[in-house]
Amino acid sequence: MTTIRCDIVSAEAEIFRGEATLVVVTGEVGELGIAPRHAPLITRLKPGKVVVTQANGEKLDFAISGGILEVQPQVVTILADTAIRADEIDEEKVRKAKEEAERVLAGRGEAMDVAEAQKKMAEVAAQLQALERLRKNLKH
Repeated sequence: MTTIRCDIVSAEAEIFRGEATLVVVTGEVGELGIAPRHAPLITRLKPGKVVVTQANGEKLDFAISGGILEVQPQVVTILADTAIRADEIDEEKVRKAKEEAERVLAGRGEAMDVAEAQKKMAEVAAQLQALERLRKNLKH
């Protein structure tokens, strides 16, 4: 089985480095699946999920707040503004951030503007989706 190296890095740290058979990310126009021998590519990423399928079939879930995807012949690099593994997400903190963003979008908050609230909603939705996938995988 062929693999491609996958590096996920944020401004703070290297989040993941390993071999993958498939990397799925949320691009500006939808989901992208990157497999070994994919054509070179650079594109912007929206806040969303990243799913890395390792050579042993195990899937690792991450949530990112946006960034850049670069595909080279031997490596896929995800340069994320922020990135977190699904199993490290603080669900209570994410739900509070979602509630605050919802208040702003409903016109009842003053802490952030609407564009920032919309961005925060996309980030927390990605994190909650990653948590759900993690829970589903743990049940199987």
